[in-house]
Amino acid sequence: MACGPYDRTEPLRNGAVQIEGVDLTYLPIQSPMDIFGPMLKESAFDIAEMSLTHCFVLRARNRFPFITLPVFPSRMFRHGYIFLNRRSGIKSPKDLENKRIGVQGYQMTAAVWIRGMLREEHGVSLDEVQWVEGGVNVPRVSEDEVTMLETIKPLNRKLAGKEKTLSRMLADGEIDALIGALIPSSYGSNPDVVRLFPKYQEMERDYFRRSRIFPIMHALVIREGLCREHPWLRERVYRACEQAKSLAQKQMRFSASLRYMLPWLLEHLQEIDEIFGGDPWPYGLEPNRPALEAFSRYLFEQHFVSEPVAIEKVFAPVAVSTRGV
Repeated sequence: MACGPYDRTEPLRNGAVQIEGVDLTYLPIQSPMDIFGPMLKESAFDIAEMSLTHCFVLRARNRFPFITLPVFPSRMFRHGYIFLNRRSGIKSPKDLENKRIGVQGYQMTAAVWIRGMLREEHGVSLDEVQWVEGGVNVPRVSEDEVTMLETIKPLNRKLAGKEKTLSRMLADGEIDALIGALIPSSYGSNPDVVRLFPKYQEMERDYFRRSRIFPIMHALVIREGLCREHPWLRERVYRACEQAKSLAQKQMRFSASLRYMLPWLLEHLQEIDEIFGGDPWPYGLEPNRPALEAFSRYLFEQHFVSEPVAIEKVFAPVAVSTRGV
């Protein structure tokens, strides 16, 4: 199993939680691209974290030899991941229209969420944007063709080149804005590089209260052939992931000492309880339906698919149960 080094999956790595009938080797890999590329190219792992965009789009194109579980290792609000050069004249979301915007990869899930949110929440049309793809803080020296997804409608898209970073281009005014999953190194070191939404935390809280959406970045997939060989596997993997997450949440809430280097961790947990009213990281389809249906809609609006993809077509059915958690 290849997945990030997450607290919610750590019990699977250290053996505190086991998948019944499975001798698991857990590979904690920090960079998602080091998982996605090998998995999409050669099914390098039996179980793996996968970009939500690829789960939807490749399933719709019948080019996805994996079973997708409604297990979501990575989720993140993205209001704080829109950066701009303040000399660009961008003062509000609508000012992003017709600008030059950098993105690590147009198809990346974080970018799909950001574009969808800008359109739905702020009425921003990005149809005439010039997209510049490249490495954010280090140059992108090669194109990983296996992870690229072409859109149905052609884009105004160009590459930053092997010598440049999007962070530097933003600071120098070669691009007007930058969206994605990484904070540019020029933010905090160059006074011209600022966030579009300085009070993004407040916006994210309000966004969740209104939409019930905590954006999902990645899902968990299993090789389809392995599931045919072991029909019981997907249920047991799902159940073990629920158990691992439950254990991680219990450990995080131990009040005698802090498990993580977050001085106000317990206060943060209290706020999370107040806002989310329960588990902030649910697995399964129903508690995540608002997020998944919004994401399907965004993929359609951004011309990745010819029609919104039903989430039941993307995710394998599992018996949602916390028995034994």
